[in-house]
Amino acid sequence: FLHKMAAVPSTDHDQEIREPLFRELNASEVKEGHLETTEIESLCINCEQNGLTRLLLTKIPMFGEIIVSSFSCDHCNYSDSGVEPASRIQDEGVRYQLTVKTLKDLNRQVLKSNTATISIPDLEFEIPPSTQKGTLTTVEGFVEKAIEGLQQSQDARRIVQPDAAMKIDEFIGKLSNLLEVKKSFIFVIDDPCGNSFLESITVPNMDPQLAVDHYKRTLQQDIQCGVVPAETQSESTEEETTGDIQKDEILTFPSNCENCQSPCETRMKPVAIPNFKEVIIMATVCDACGFKSNEVKSGTGINEMGTRIELHLTDISDLSRDILKAETATLSIPELDFEVTSGTLGGRFTTVEGLLDEVTKQLKTSFPYAFGDSAHAQSDHKKLKEFLEKLAKVRDGKTFNVHLILDDPAGNSYIQNVYAPEEDPEMKVIHYKRTAEQDEVLGIDEMKV
Repeated sequence: FLHKMAAVPSTDHDQEIREPLFRELNASEVKEGHLETTEIESLCINCEQNGLTRLLLTKIPMFGEIIVSSFSCDHCNYSDSGVEPASRIQDEGVRYQLTVKTLKDLNRQVLKSNTATISIPDLEFEIPPSTQKGTLTTVEGFVEKAIEGLQQSQDARRIVQPDAAMKIDEFIGKLSNLLEVKKSFIFVIDDPCGNSFLESITVPNMDPQLAVDHYKRTLQQDIQCGVVPAETQSESTEEETTGDIQKDEILTFPSNCENCQSPCETRMKPVAIPNFKEVIIMATVCDACGFKSNEVKSGTGINEMGTRIELHLTDISDLSRDILKAETATLSIPELDFEVTSGTLGGRFTTVEGLLDEVTKQLKTSFPYAFGDSAHAQSDHKKLKEFLEKLAKVRDGKTFNVHLILDDPAGNSYIQNVYAPEEDPEMKVIHYKRTAEQDEVLGIDEMKV
């Protein structure tokens, strides 16, 4: 439905007043009733007469795009309403694995999208995507909802199927014990669309109890997320594209803005980095909301060895060094006890200053529970604010004698050597053999050669 709306050609007058599909509500629009809604005549499930469905496309700060729907029937006065997430499908899936050790861990906020699966491996228990809609609650909330679901119809089941009812009661007891955290257990949320979230309570530092893994979707998962049509499954996946991108050629292809979902264009061009290799830069600019984004992909595949680059920041000129962070690289600053896992920032070709600025923006948008009125929001906000102040001093050239480390098992990351072709006294480049686990993450074990 959204793609159809976005694809409708607009007149010259429409282009002058064109606005994003998803806009944040403001008080004046709500008060005056000037909300842009779409009205669709639809069937009433109560009396089977025609009623009216109204759709409102809006955006919630620190969360994302949503579709608010409202149905009313004038024939029988039946009404209904609902909210569906409409966030863009991320480039990669995400898997959160939390080790619950204390009662405090049960209060961690969890955002589950419609495509996410929740599991508790210790009990071999799983909540598939089709069972629960998109939900915002806590770890404890999901366990309690599972108990509530299992308790439904138990009285009738004890009469008709006493053995089955007894086993379900035993399992409910196991779930209830989890809420007391008598021993630690694993809580997993896996979302191939990448739109789910599990709160970290140690921001901006690494959370030792929370593992976040970004992964490439399989074809089946792409079909589940609606990225490719189901018919694609029967087609051959070994087809090769013909023709190469020329050196100075800029390719343009249609896409949707990741901020407002309006149709826009993405441009792609290969660029040769001196003393390194060729990369592909993709840039998108949205005319509707002004959003800009860029991403960098390696043009040469995975290297035989991984690369670790350590840059010692000693002078303000170091902030102007070119830096290429591949999406497979981790970024860390030991002096600030800070690390960004692979896949978090995507591929970036910028300067050291630009990368630190991107990290700052990412932290402000990636930890929505560090703000607001949640139980420990104030302490989290204070810690995050203190860290951002330290990071800003490094970015603005007010603090030096820190180390910026890029660790890329694919060997596709780079920091400019300003002394080239001589060695850079402030930079160490270490090439290393990947571990079996790193090869598995990169998918090298599954490659067909």
